[in-house]
Amino acid sequence: MSQLPDEEFDVVVLGTGAAGFTAAVVAHEFGASVAIFEKASLVGGTTAWSGGQVWIPNNPHMPEVGVHDSREKAKTYIMSLSRDMLEERLVDAYIDNGPDMVDFLEAKTPVQFYAVPEMPDYHPEFPGGSPEGGRTIECPIFPFEELGEWEDMVTPSPYFADPHITMSETPLGKAVPQPPSPEEHARRKEHNERGCGQALAGRLLKACLDRGIYPRVLCAGRELIIENGEVVGVLMETPKGPVEVRARKGVILASGGFEHDKELVRAFTRGPMTHPVSIETSTGDGLRMAMKAGAMLSNMREAWWIPTGVVPLEANPMGKVLVNGQRTLPHSIMVNKRGRRFTNEAANYNAFGAAFHVENVAKFEYENLPCWLIFDQQYVDTYGFRISAGGNGSVVPDWIPRGETPQELAAKLGVDGDELVKSIARWNDNVAAGHDPDFGRGDSAFDCWWGDPYRKGRRDATLGTLERGPYYAFEIKSGCLGTKGGPRVDPNACVLNVDGDPIPGLYAAGNVMGSPFGMTYGGPGGTLGPAMVFGFIAGRHAAGRNTPGA
Repeated sequence: MSQLPDEEFDVVVLGTGAAGFTAAVVAHEFGASVAIFEKASLVGGTTAWSGGQVWIPNNPHMPEVGVHDSREKAKTYIMSLSRDMLEERLVDAYIDNGPDMVDFLEAKTPVQFYAVPEMPDYHPEFPGGSPEGGRTIECPIFPFEELGEWEDMVTPSPYFADPHITMSETPLGKAVPQPPSPEEHARRKEHNERGCGQALAGRLLKACLDRGIYPRVLCAGRELIIENGEVVGVLMETPKGPVEVRARKGVILASGGFEHDKELVRAFTRGPMTHPVSIETSTGDGLRMAMKAGAMLSNMREAWWIPTGVVPLEANPMGKVLVNGQRTLPHSIMVNKRGRRFTNEAANYNAFGAAFHVENVAKFEYENLPCWLIFDQQYVDTYGFRISAGGNGSVVPDWIPRGETPQELAAKLGVDGDELVKSIARWNDNVAAGHDPDFGRGDSAFDCWWGDPYRKGRRDATLGTLERGPYYAFEIKSGCLGTKGGPRVDPNACVLNVDGDPIPGLYAAGNVMGSPFGMTYGGPGGTLGPAMVFGFIAGRHAAGRNTPGA
């Protein structure tokens, strides 16, 4: 790993997340020589930090969990969420190539999947939605010892405290979680067997290593080399200085989004996004290179939104946490600075982001920022403290604001105490009636998935009163898993210029690319799904290019 690579390949891939790894493996299988580069010191990108689930409609594993799907049903569902913002031909490419991507990787590589039973789409009641699950797939546990000297080269996740379990063994990933026995967990730990995004990244890395494709770390793409209107390579910044890496057939951008570049975020995103939770090397390198090459951009205002929170470093090494299942449990609500509820707390995290973009036009401020998750002692006694990783004990740490009464808590937060009391009273009345007429919490099958896992399918999986002090509050911030705007592509993942024509030799996949999903998020794994599918498409098409001038 200390020597510079050869300076010419058929295909050059930038980025070692799911999109880049998939593109590299596929390009090699279709006959291309491949080099893959990573800006960070470790590989895997935000994929390795994730839950590792992949949303693929009509995937080949759905019959194994008794769910029927079809191309038509999947398209109906995706387009029902589109608000006329999706490019239909990209949706078609995604749906048509998803099952092929799964079949290809399972036949050719260590990447294996199984369908997650019963885990619903994020909008399962929409036309074509799947409340019974099956569209989400994930990898089995993977022994990292198979990676040899690369065993410690995958970036560890700061958000999943235990790397030795799968998402389906957590409350977020299964209706009733079934964690491994102590003996099985000890065995996995001994052999460094990992789940979630670690399993997916590890399996994809192994697929590359098996083909002699060794990722080059600490190598950042800075500028595309363009000759006669065709992309023929990349100027790389490496520890040993700048290097020109030539690409006979194509360069595939898979370098992540731009969420950690404040200027780009200010320029493009549609609302506040202050706390990204992705890997910090996602600073828009691929976006800048594509823009300099004349790329048309698409979907720039959007991100994979997610509620986040700030915690002490001892609670999480990033100082940030994802706020997902915690806000869906009974005995909790969310309120804004007026002390009022403002949305369905159990909605999926991407849809939830829109609540942070609501403006009070009279006061020229965001209506729902700041805001807080409010929970009571019933919540703590029943579910433990769940804000930070591993925090499921019964003791709430001192850094969490609290009050014996709602008014006392409101005073500490600077929130209108009378309104908070009214909001809690209204909520308790709705719980007693078994229905939330204000925001529909509990109406969707998805709402009842991330709630109390032992009340699956019932509204009381997420509906529960707040009536026993102390009352606690945790401030929620507007975050994202990554941006989803970038160069516009065609169904072959070719980057298009401002006239709508392909830029020869340039491809994009993953969060660097203008997402085919617009503002929508189909279901669990909806980020990794398009990343892998368009990585698959890009690798196949790039390997098949004839040069020069193809």
